[in-house]
Amino acid sequence: MKYEVSEILETIKMNALENLDVRTVTLGLSLFDCITDDAVKTAGNVREKMLRYGSDIVKTADKVAGRYGVKIVNKRVSLTPLSLVFGRERSLEEYVKAADIIDKTGSEMGIDFIGGYSALVHKGITSGESAFLDSIPQVLASTQRLCSSVNVATTKAGINMDAVMRMGEIVKRAAELTADRQAIGCAKLVIFANIPEDNPFMAGALHGPGEGGATLNVGVSGPGVVYRAIKSLPSDADFEVVSETVKKIAFKITRMGELVGREVAKELGVSFGILDLSLAPTPAIGDSVADILEAMGLEACGTHGTTAALALLNDAVKKGGAFASSYVGGLSGAFIPVSEDTTMERRAAEGKLSLDKLEAMTAVCSVGLDMIAIPGDTPAETIAAIIADEISIGVVNSKTTAVRLLPVPGAKPGDEITLGGLLGRARIIPVHRDSASVFVRRGGRIPAPIQSMKN
Repeated sequence: MKYEVSEILETIKMNALENLDVRTVTLGLSLFDCITDDAVKTAGNVREKMLRYGSDIVKTADKVAGRYGVKIVNKRVSLTPLSLVFGRERSLEEYVKAADIIDKTGSEMGIDFIGGYSALVHKGITSGESAFLDSIPQVLASTQRLCSSVNVATTKAGINMDAVMRMGEIVKRAAELTADRQAIGCAKLVIFANIPEDNPFMAGALHGPGEGGATLNVGVSGPGVVYRAIKSLPSDADFEVVSETVKKIAFKITRMGELVGREVAKELGVSFGILDLSLAPTPAIGDSVADILEAMGLEACGTHGTTAALALLNDAVKKGGAFASSYVGGLSGAFIPVSEDTTMERRAAEGKLSLDKLEAMTAVCSVGLDMIAIPGDTPAETIAAIIADEISIGVVNSKTTAVRLLPVPGAKPGDEITLGGLLGRARIIPVHRDSASVFVRRGGRIPAPIQSMKN
């Protein structure tokens, strides 16, 4: 890739004035060569591999960031799904000890998060995976950096409703074990349909079985840049102009992200993987996806027209990114994590953005129901039903969808929680009180949709 001086100067301006950043550089590591019969010994091998490839990731990322005048906000590691690595059924004590070793290694490295305490159970659950799932709440409660993701459905396999019901119970348990920290354990747990193997964003990052030995994936985010570009357009600019404006911005952001990612990968001595161009908001003022939608002409995010505006934004981001790089991957599009988006959180607090509207929006955005705080007395069956609704959108539409809910113990609709950092704050959103218990406890698998037959 060759860069013009004007491109570099424009990117520097975006970084300085418009909250453009490289949200994360994430080192993905394959762990199949770390496996032993002993889970704790396996974790020791994982520790050695993390240090061998990633001990300099923070220093290297900071050096490259300084070289180009670009902020790199997070440095992370993603691992082969640990349910595959640990294999057979282990005791809770073994899982917790192994997780603690991996988590402390991340602390030594100075990284922000570790992804990969994950399981792929979209078609069935082995005895080893069942024990692993049971360990998730305790592991998330006892570690700081380790994140968990569970894939419960794919378009090819359908929806494993046994896994969905289990995850409803696991989310509740994770909330209870971290009740003194406003259910922070749930902020590190994501339930997926069609999980990507190369996603660099937490909490859903993992290094899929089809990935190489060591790969550097990059996540770039620029809601502030897109917002200012849309805000500068005349109010009567048509949708073609709006779309082209977003595409051009996405192109420039992608070029910057790939340059930084390739430089970090080269200096670490690993291969460059993908560039995930996701408009991921932060609690910082001016770094909101909801602001972009309102700049298009909506009085408030959540009103009628919000889904159409988000569909335009998501499509334009992907088109611009795909033109700029042959290696756009991960999730790539627009995220709508309620607690992490200041304007979105405010609209939810005002009652203008409901859980039902958020679900509709996920049909056209990158991920799903993300960082949504709900009442602590919400039954596990209701959580499972919310998961099933969201996952079905992904399965039927052949896209990735996910759920990250926080049923905060003791909290009621209208209460506010503060999670801090990039996780922001959230108002408790009400859920439907009518039961779905009989439905979600039927068990078995919802069959794959007809569009899965593509062979």
